[in-house]
Amino acid sequence: MWWFQQGLSFLPSALVIWTSAAFIFSYITAVTLHHIDPALPYISDTGTVAPEKCLFGAMLNIAAVLCIATIYVRYKQVHALSPEENVIIKLNKAGLVLGILSCLGLSIVANFQKTTLFAAHVSGAVLTFGMGSLYMFVQTILSYQMQPKIHGKQVFWIRLLLVIWCGVSALSMLTCSSVLHSGNFGTDLEQKLHWNPEDKGLCRTFHILLSPVICRYCQNMKSIAMAEEFSEKLTPLNGYVLHMITTAAEWSMSFSFFGFFLTYIRDFQKISLRVEANLHGLTLYDTAPCPINNERTRLLSRDI
Repeated sequence: MWWFQQGLSFLPSALVIWTSAAFIFSYITAVTLHHIDPALPYISDTGTVAPEKCLFGAMLNIAAVLCIATIYVRYKQVHALSPEENVIIKLNKAGLVLGILSCLGLSIVANFQKTTLFAAHVSGAVLTFGMGSLYMFVQTILSYQMQPKIHGKQVFWIRLLLVIWCGVSALSMLTCSSVLHSGNFGTDLEQKLHWNPEDKGLCRTFHILLSPVICRYCQNMKSIAMAEEFSEKLTPLNGYVLHMITTAAEWSMSFSFFGFFLTYIRDFQKISLRVEANLHGLTLYDTAPCPINNERTRLLSRDI
C-alpha cells in the first residue's frame, strides 16, 4: 500500500498539490500573455485578467473545498483523541471555525478580482491569511497540549517553526504594503499589474515624522527656501523594492501554509471516516417507517 493510500493522508497532499498547481498554471498563463511581470507578482495578479482568472477561480474554489475537508478531518481526529480534555475541545472548535473562515476567504479571493471589486478581494485576503494564520497558531497550541502523550515533540516544534515563519512573512508583508499604499507611489496601485524598477516616492508617514526636523531646520536657518531644499534632498523610497518585498512575503506566507498542511500527512494516515445511510423504509412512498438495516461504508475506498 502506498503512503497516500493509508487513511486519509491523500487529503492534505491533494490540497497542497492542487493549490500549487492553481498558482503555477495561472502564473504561466499570465506571463505568457504578458499580463503580468515575471518577477514576483502578487498571487492575485496571476488571476486578474482573462483567461487565467477563470482557471485561477475554478481551481481555488476546488482548493477551498479540499481545505474544508482537511480541516474537518483534523477536527474529528483531535476530538476522537482527546474527548474529555476541556481545553483541547475548546481550542479544537475554535480551530474549526477559524479554518472554515479562512476557506471562505480563499473562495472570495478566487471569485472577486482586485481590479473588479477591490474591497471584497481584500476582505477575502484578510480572511484567508488572517484566519489561516490564527488557525495554524491554534493547531500548534493543540500539538503542544497533545505531546508527548498523543504524538512526539518533533511535530510540535516543526509546526511552531512554520507559525513563526508565517508570522515574520505576515509582518513584512503588512509593513511594506502599508508604506507602499500610504506613500506617493502613483495612483490606482490596485489596478497596477506592471511595475517599473524606477518607481520612487516618499511615504506620507515619513513626511509626518520628518516635519519637526524640517521645521527646526527652517527656524535655525531663518529660510523657508533652504528648508525646502533640505526636504528635496531627502532620499525617496523605491516603490518597486517595496512591491517586491511585499510580494515575496506574500508568497513566503503561502509556502508556510503549504508546509503546515503537509505536517498533517502522517497524522491522517491514522484516521479514516465512514458515512452512514439511515433508511426510514424500503420505498420512497409515504408509508409508516419500519426498521431497516443501515448501510455503513467508508467515506472513500482504500482502493483509490
